[in-house]
Amino acid sequence: MDYRSTGRTAIDVSILGFGAGHIGSPEINEKEIETILNYTLDCGINLIDTARGYGLSEERIGKYICRSRRKEAVICTKVGYGVDGVEDWTYDCVVKGVERALSVMQTDYIDIVLLHTCPEWILRKYDVVHALLNVKSRGLVRAIGYSGDNEDLEFAVGLGDLDIYEGSFNIYDQKKSIWVLDKIKNDNKSFIAKRPIANAPWRFKERPTSHYSEQYWERMKKLELFTDEFDPTETAIRYAAFSDGVTSVITGTTSKSHLDQNIAYIKSGALETDKYNRIKDKYFSLGAEWRSEV
Repeated sequence: MDYRSTGRTAIDVSILGFGAGHIGSPEINEKEIETILNYTLDCGINLIDTARGYGLSEERIGKYICRSRRKEAVICTKVGYGVDGVEDWTYDCVVKGVERALSVMQTDYIDIVLLHTCPEWILRKYDVVHALLNVKSRGLVRAIGYSGDNEDLEFAVGLGDLDIYEGSFNIYDQKKSIWVLDKIKNDNKSFIAKRPIANAPWRFKERPTSHYSEQYWERMKKLELFTDEFDPTETAIRYAAFSDGVTSVITGTTSKSHLDQNIAYIKSGALETDKYNRIKDKYFSLGAEWRSEV
């Protein structure tokens, strides 16, 4: 597995990260969670992405990673809400949210903490950013940033105190490549791409409803990117991972074979230049105004 620097934070992360949202489900048994988390580290994937809102995810990361393999992992979590007795999106909520996450994950530091999709008007008050600076100055957090999309992310990238950003980026969700990724890179910061395979809309023969893939399915039908020469999952992962300005892409699975396949795609490197350009040109000719999926 290859690694990239997150810029000014000097934290190196694997190009492929592990999205830990789904492991928060109580329907997945503990042994299965333990196996996939340890296998992820065994494969050299060090970036583990979680959040306050991901059910049992933080607790399980603490149980199966932080207790025994903490130094092998770069843990990223997200805060700003869900702290008992404290109003969401306040200074105290962020600070107490970090302190809670430390306790739940059984660790004395968190590598990356992001504000989790708070709106621009909250960011403008700056209390939540000051809270992140507080926990960073105390050594509880190594790097701070923002997770979100569209106008909220566009505002956040102008905040000099933040180090790392996360948002949707894939073959059907590229608008931020116009200038957001360039600015992040030029400021020596970093960007983590979520949904790099666009929730795999090619799984569905008909338009899905009440599903994260719904909008991406519609875009897939409009762009008609794939022919027999394109494997959609491989193409999507390689496109996102090797787009300029992207530091890491996060995917989630409980299957070793799926993880192995994604690693193989990453090891294949960037798409051929003509394929890459065909995808990008078609997106911006037909979907340049599409908003990102939050």
